[in-house]
Amino acid sequence: MAPMPETSPVDPAALLDMVRSGETDLICILGPTACGKTRYAVELCRKLNSLIAGAGMLPERTLAPEKGGDPLCGEDPRRQLSALAGAEIISGDSRQVYRGMDIGTGKDLGEYGEIPYHLIDIADSGTRYTVYDFQKDFEAAYKDICSRGGIPVLCGGSGLYVQAATCGYRLTNVPPDPEFRTAMEAEDPDELRRRLLEIRPGTPEGTLQSTRRVIRALEIARYEEQNPVRRSDYLPKKTFYIGILATREERVERIDRRLDERLSSGLIVEVRGLLDSGIAPEDLIYYGLEYKYVTQYILGILTYDQMRILLANAIHQFAKRQMTWLRGMEKDGIEIHWTRP
Repeated sequence: MAPMPETSPVDPAALLDMVRSGETDLICILGPTACGKTRYAVELCRKLNSLIAGAGMLPERTLAPEKGGDPLCGEDPRRQLSALAGAEIISGDSRQVYRGMDIGTGKDLGEYGEIPYHLIDIADSGTRYTVYDFQKDFEAAYKDICSRGGIPVLCGGSGLYVQAATCGYRLTNVPPDPEFRTAMEAEDPDELRRRLLEIRPGTPEGTLQSTRRVIRALEIARYEEQNPVRRSDYLPKKTFYIGILATREERVERIDRRLDERLSSGLIVEVRGLLDSGIAPEDLIYYGLEYKYVTQYILGILTYDQMRILLANAIHQFAKRQMTWLRGMEKDGIEIHWTRP
């Protein structure tokens, strides 16, 4: 078993200085499911806001016509800040974007309190919200926060979404290629994964676990070879990554406790309501984890006990893959500042 990374407290005052100086243009909170990312992100935002208020850095701005270096807005040529506004959270969760999927995705909106949040409840349940959609919406939210002098804090759940937000490259809306997909589906899945890792060494583990996602990644890579992806002027370039760490035992206990809380607080009723609203079972199953297994229980495919055991196992495996992906980021040279809340 790989050793746990070393941890140290994150100093909000030092972090605020990095933001003011332009050394950092995005704070990103990472960690496996059930580690307490949202709570940590909210508390960090409150500490930053308290420091801003205590220093008298009210959000008064001066607009300059000359090209200026706004530390929070990359290459915006129109504006320079004389002060900072408050911190705001951008959700990086691939399922919290959907309206009506509240308990299963753990939105916990009451936890945010006075802290503004973005990219939650922006898509209809039953639809397919893609990484491309997320990058486009993230960029708009990031630009909006920066334009008001705010501090953007990305609270990441999905590795692919975090990568899309912090890689600095604009994704292309790659059209499907049915002939290419058919050809790839006839090949050995292990060979497809090997081929993808050759051209995309940093591919997240979650992608490699799904042949469908591997084929899509190869499809995108093939398209981008012929259509080079341009670097975005309005994505963050200097992200400060904070990893929330829990021991394996803590993570297992938190996942099991949280699952039982969700089941007892209406998760099955929520999923049944989504089905009754006209969403096809296969569309809910597509979202995975809670929505996959609870839908199968409601359809009579699984007993309650089977559903509970399979779902808990799937969440534990998902958390393990998330940690593998984060450690892979470090191997690729990304510095993650690990801390224990």
